[in-house]
Amino acid sequence: MPEISRFLGIVIAMLYRDHEPPHFHAYYGEYEITVGIRDGAVAGTFPGRALRHVLEWRDLHQDALIQDWQLARDHRSLNRIPGLE
Repeated sequence: MPEISRFLGIVIAMLYRDHEPPHFHAYYGEYEITVGIRDGAVAGTFPGRALRHVLEWRDLHQDALIQDWQLARDHRSLNRIPGLE
């Protein structure tokens, strides 16, 4: 699973050949969620503070996430996206 970002102990990844709608996966310890790129819909469980960081990061990088989603659909290398500072 290609990692596209890492920050504050959170790993963000996107799968090639993943199902619609566009989304990414976030991991924090034993927790895992999927987050809709366009709508921010969350499936799974995450600690509250880590979830807030992921959603803030999504808001900041929505355009780059859509670009990576298209790259994944085309089976091309994904771009790294900066984490939260």
